[in-house]
Amino acid sequence: MSETETTTGNGTANESATGTTTGNGTANESATGTTTGNGTANEPATGTTTGTTAGTRTANEPGTGAVGAERADQEPGDLGGAGEQLSTAPQERAVPGSFGGRRAPGPVGAVAWGVRETTGWIRWFWRQLTSMRVALILLFLLSLGAIPGSLVPQNSADEVKVGTWKANNEFWTPVFEKLQLFDVYSSVWFSAIYILLFVSLIGCIVPRTWQFAGQLRGRPPGAPKRLTRLPVYTTWRTEAEPGAVGEAALALLRKRRFRAHVAGDAVASEKGYLREVGNLLFHVSLIVMLVAFAVGQLFKSEGGKLVVEGDGFANTLTQYDDFRSGSLFDIDDLVPFSFTLDQFTGTYEPSGPQKGTPRTFEAAVTYAEGAEGKDRKAVVRVNEPLEIDGSKVYLLAHGYAPVVTVRDGRGQVVHRAAVPLLPIDNNVSSTGVIKVLDGYRDGDGEKEQLGFPAFFVPTYAGKGHGQMFSQFPALVFPALNLSAYRGSLGVDSGVPQNVYQLDTRKMKPFKDAKGEVFKQTLLPGETMQLPDGAGSVTFEKEIKEWASFQISQQPGNGLALAGAVAAITGLVGSLFIQRRRVWVRAVRGEDGVTVVEMAGLGRSESAGLPEELADLAASLNAEAPTAPDPEPAAAVPAEGAEK
Repeated sequence: MSETETTTGNGTANESATGTTTGNGTANESATGTTTGNGTANEPATGTTTGTTAGTRTANEPGTGAVGAERADQEPGDLGGAGEQLSTAPQERAVPGSFGGRRAPGPVGAVAWGVRETTGWIRWFWRQLTSMRVALILLFLLSLGAIPGSLVPQNSADEVKVGTWKANNEFWTPVFEKLQLFDVYSSVWFSAIYILLFVSLIGCIVPRTWQFAGQLRGRPPGAPKRLTRLPVYTTWRTEAEPGAVGEAALALLRKRRFRAHVAGDAVASEKGYLREVGNLLFHVSLIVMLVAFAVGQLFKSEGGKLVVEGDGFANTLTQYDDFRSGSLFDIDDLVPFSFTLDQFTGTYEPSGPQKGTPRTFEAAVTYAEGAEGKDRKAVVRVNEPLEIDGSKVYLLAHGYAPVVTVRDGRGQVVHRAAVPLLPIDNNVSSTGVIKVLDGYRDGDGEKEQLGFPAFFVPTYAGKGHGQMFSQFPALVFPALNLSAYRGSLGVDSGVPQNVYQLDTRKMKPFKDAKGEVFKQTLLPGETMQLPDGAGSVTFEKEIKEWASFQISQQPGNGLALAGAVAAITGLVGSLFIQRRRVWVRAVRGEDGVTVVEMAGLGRSESAGLPEELADLAASLNAEAPTAPDPEPAAAVPAEGAEK
């Protein structure tokens, strides 16, 4: 090779001009040529021979000498400072046999040895904990541990469901309780994984950040003494002065956004620092998301409220149907606001395979911020919450609240209200209880409480067949079935009870003529007369609708979103940006012609480095053209030869 050559791996190159050879094969180029793949190239233009190689290489080079087996597969660690700090990742170390070394005789020597041994093992365990492998394992365990939190009912979310699950799974309940599966996110094992992951990430990031900051403050390392040892290498001869070649190389590398400077007799440059920035950003983002999760769990508040049309809600603790909060949440942190449900609108697909599927599902509300805020109108839809000063009001569910009037035996109204009933199927068949707590007196004038289990269907079907069900969720043909009980509802016992269920332990049913529980199905406007003149129940023509809302404050949501976006950005940067170094040396040869050497070094995944170096070599060759081959010396005739 007499002029320019770039080689990596096995092959033989005989080149008289500028060429780049990477791979198996032979390149013979009379000018500056390009060959990609394995084979032989004879080309009159500038180019690169690229392939897949491993092993040794032989080169016939009249200008600069041979590139031998020592060039192949060089590791950065074999190249001194030129191969150092291409990454801030800590080096993996095997488990040593002993950290204490040789033990000196006597008790003092034993103590000193024990201190060294203990300190060494602590340092080794710390390195393992802060390694990326362990961090990934802990992250996987954290994700795995969250699965039972999604499948098993949690006390922090719904204690009623937890109680129901325990009643239905008596065998597994003790096991789940010992494993803390009903309180996954506050369990000892989940907290341990969480804290270890947090410590691991911090212990990994802090030293790498300082190391990377030091790299940014420094300059790319100087060129090794022998550039031929680098995995990607090219050389050619030029008549340009070495200083001019160096200046041209410095300008070219800076133009290509390399950090470049003159170090000794060569130009040193480096590019791809954003790879490490992306790597650090990804891990910092994981910490941000962990912090956001902790903040959300400690300072969150979440509660539900069922609101009938015309009724309202004020964001105070007593207004919630159910309320949950983090351990550090303060009731005074509830955002002051209120709203009124003006109207709920629900429309459904009337026919076809999607019959009954909701088409419109929205709640029109009037809300006010603070105690004296102005009224404002808004519409809350599924996945389109109403946001008020950090609190979000989500629309969850919908149902019907038939208006029912209860009168006593004297005809006096003792109860009149819209009674919300809970849906039990997709066609909004609903159940509930009408409870008369005060105001009712029996025929003897004694105070008594009434209870009416109710079953409501918006579109009545099954009449005459001993069945009652709804065949469509809209109010097409509503009907209400009631049973009647009298006695004590048990609300004065101090024990909480479900408002949608009737406790009949202290109640007696009204009986019909057959001696069975008195019940009747009513259409809007109809009245059910209780036996023995005990009163009546009227199903009014007005049927209101209700909507269920979830009011939540999640202070960590914005932080978690920012962390997730930053993590994706950092991951993309760390995967697609390659860090690499390029050196250019121009020195005058023994024959007075300048010899230009270019070499590159990158991490093992820098697959595009040979092509990039070839492009740089071609550009620099345009500034420092290849010198012509030296003319061979004239042959001297042997003595006695014929003239």
